Amino acid sequence: MEEKMSKTSLMQKYHLKGTPTSGLIMATFGFFIGFAAVSLYGPVASKFKEILGMSGFLLGLLVAAPNLSGSLLRIPFGAWVDKSGGKKPILTLFLLAILGMLGLTILLLLYYPDHLTKDMYWFIVLFGILGGSGIAIFSPGIAQTSYWFPKKKQGIALGVYAGLGNLAPGLLGIFLPIALHSLGLTNSYLIWLGFLLIGTVIYWIFTHDAYYFQLRKKGVDPDEAAKVSKELGQELIPSGSTLESLKISAKVPSTWGLVLLYFTSFGGFLALTVWFPTFWVKSYHYDIRTAGLLMALGFSLLSSLIRVWGGHVSDKFGGERIAIFSYFTVLIGAVLIFFSHAFWIALVGEITIGAGMGVANAAVFKLVPKYVPTATGGAAGWVGGLGAFGGFVVPPILGIFIDHYGNAGYAKGFIVYIILALISIITSFILLKAHSKKKTA
Repeated sequence: MEEKMSKTSLMQKYHLKGTPTSGLIMATFGFFIGFAAVSLYGPVASKFKEILGMSGFLLGLLVAAPNLSGSLLRIPFGAWVDKSGGKKPILTLFLLAILGMLGLTILLLLYYPDHLTKDMYWFIVLFGILGGSGIAIFSPGIAQTSYWFPKKKQGIALGVYAGLGNLAPGLLGIFLPIALHSLGLTNSYLIWLGFLLIGTVIYWIFTHDAYYFQLRKKGVDPDEAAKVSKELGQELIPSGSTLESLKISAKVPSTWGLVLLYFTSFGGFLALTVWFPTFWVKSYHYDIRTAGLLMALGFSLLSSLIRVWGGHVSDKFGGERIAIFSYFTVLIGAVLIFFSHAFWIALVGEITIGAGMGVANAAVFKLVPKYVPTATGGAAGWVGGLGAFGGFVVPPILGIFIDHYGNAGYAKGFIVYIILALISIITSFILLKAHSKKKTA
């Protein structure tokens, strides 16, 4: 009781707000709202393709556009948290996303569908890049959550944060095509803009940074702020060495091996989340609503939920072994789709790839502190940011196969994932062997 009163007195003395639970809820809420932008164009890409007459390459570039900002902004905005807490970086990303959605909505209100021309393609891409800023909330949200919880509880907290937030693209992949059918494209994006605005306001009102950052904003000396924060249960205190951590981790070869692995699994997840809806429309002639359901249930939601189990088995059997198994699973799924001429074979391929990528995502991040223990934060920044960049790089490459083979190119393009899976299996073996030699040395 005395300890509780002591904490209450400290909270009242410094006018501090928030708890670890509320911090987790709001960080997860912010990530969920922003991460939905992964599906900004994917479920409606075929609609834009018909109106603008895009090539396969330009189609791939369009659906990938949100992932450009969503991946690269993760690194600087994640580092920003160490200076100011998570609220300011996340609100900044929200504002950038709102600008993108506002621009897109105004463009559609003025020109869609009869006056939308090919010349407007690059404006749509630009608005997609801005709108995708919300995807980058993952990185500052991870840091924001970590500061609220002691180390022994961070695994559970971060699992809840990443697992629930990752569900957003799959859910949106279901609801956006339904809204498109009922309300039309312009009204659907207008509602999304409202959803983003309301979400931003809720986040702004109810979110509080961890105690250390609140104290620093009130002008409390760093040492005193650290002391008070620790008395209140905050174990993680920023050291201001984020840039140094990035530099140190960049010099560790294993960091770049992990980047490559995450490029395949998480970058691949982002790419296929936006690619599968069009794949089902063009390859098997399903309507947009059915295609969205197939993507969400057979891939995106499955991959997100199985990630939790992937963390468990990685703890039990070792991240390298689970990574090898996972990328072999991705390989099997990609081969099935590449050779498929029947819907059920392609669907099994999609499910297999989704399961493999979800488990692999968990395995890779289990390996980050193992291989870069002296600069784990910096390594996580490189792996999370550059790995997610695969979500921008891969779709235009897949589009090139459509330009060469027509609709048959949607299946043939999965040769890209066959190659990436093979490279990732080899990389995982190399990491395993290197670690084994290090243990026996």
